Amino acid sequence: MSPAKDPEQRVGLHSLAPAPGSRRPRKRIGRGEGSGTGKTSGRGQKGAGSRSGSKRRAAFEGGQMPIHMRMRKLRGPHMKKSMPFEPFRTHTQPVNLDALESRFEAGTEVTIELMKANGLGSRKEIPIKVLGKGELTKALTVHAHAFSAGARERIEAAGGTCTTVEG
Repeated sequence: MSPAKDPEQRVGLHSLAPAPGSRRPRKRIGRGEGSGTGKTSGRGQKGAGSRSGSKRRAAFEGGQMPIHMRMRKLRGPHMKKSMPFEPFRTHTQPVNLDALESRFEAGTEVTIELMKANGLGSRKEIPIKVLGKGELTKALTVHAHAFSAGARERIEAAGGTCTTVEG
């Protein structure tokens, strides 16, 4: 019986072992025909892969022009056939109206610091944009870096105000 199954024996550093079947012995190549990987050592007969110094490079197509060199390279994020243009994209972190509804009382002045204290917009240095998902029934004065048109409309319909913060 294994030490872990026996209730009287404790599990400790002395009884640690890998799970059965999880460890295999290394393949000993080039050790005679009886081993199964003798003579050519599992590299086949001829060709680049059988030579010394051969490495299987990722995306190597046997000397054929690789697909990443065959494809055209167009700039811009707006076309499916173009290259990604991530470094120039503006990133914001969203805060929805239903989150403001559940976390703040009516008449509260919701600043960026207050949002972060309540677990909204927690990523540093990334501007906060208020989005219009959910309903808002309370009049709130909301300060944020940006507002969607729907969010601005609903906040003002509930009797609140939207203030855009720079930086």
